[in-house]
Amino acid sequence: MRKTILVLASAATLAAAALAAPAPAEARDGGAVAAGVLGGLAAGAIIGGAAASAPPPAYYAPGPGYVSGPPCYWHRERFWDGYGWRIRRVRMCE
Repeated sequence: MRKTILVLASAATLAAAALAAPAPAEARDGGAVAAGVLGGLAAGAIIGGAAASAPPPAYYAPGPGYVSGPPCYWHRERFWDGYGWRIRRVRMCE
């Protein structure tokens, strides 16, 4: 739910920024720039706070396993293949 709100807020912000017509730069209108900066900081704080308060992902450990039979292990074995000595891995169970 929070991810959906975060995505929608981000999309709305980008859409508003894309639709706003750029105005020519004027040095005498500093109040609008300050309001834009403060509004951007406030929006960033709200979106960042929503993202930071999300709970961490849940981790589920695997259930207990039951082993039937003797323990097995791998070991290397040397054998003659008709042309020369080679080594292969063989599974040994007791």
